[in-house]
Amino acid sequence: MDLVEPEHRPSRKAPMVWAIGAAMPWLCAVLAQAVWLAVDRRLIWLHVLAAVGTVLGIVVFVVVVPLWRYRVHRWDVDSTAVYTRSGWLVQERRIAPISRVQTVDTYRGPLDRIFGLANVTVTTASSAGAVRIVALDSDVADRVVGQLTDIAALGAEDAT
Repeated sequence: MDLVEPEHRPSRKAPMVWAIGAAMPWLCAVLAQAVWLAVDRRLIWLHVLAAVGTVLGIVVFVVVVPLWRYRVHRWDVDSTAVYTRSGWLVQERRIAPISRVQTVDTYRGPLDRIFGLANVTVTTASSAGAVRIVALDSDVADRVVGQLTDIAALGAEDAT
């Protein structure tokens, strides 16, 4: 099997969805700090330090990480395998031979549904776990599921 570098990116909407998902806990931190400041105005330096840490966290996890993930995440499917590359700090590359595919599932969380995205999970007979193709436009995800189902049905080998 030739090592194929996955070429397809997630949806262009993926960084926005990832940023919104990452922003939710940070908004809780901002709210908690605002309440803390309203209740206790002593140790202003500690409030400032917490605020600086929160701002840095927001910049990293809400701005930088989603854009970095988008640059790294890739996927591809051909008649022999499913290929993925993911991660932002630690990067992982997965290759799942079609002959090992057991199930193909889609998942759409609340933000995914709002933005018209879906995630495809390819379960294989592997101890490393399922291969996930994340943040696809829903129509692309449906095509990928159909393609994988058709390819897997053509194989004569059992994936168990």
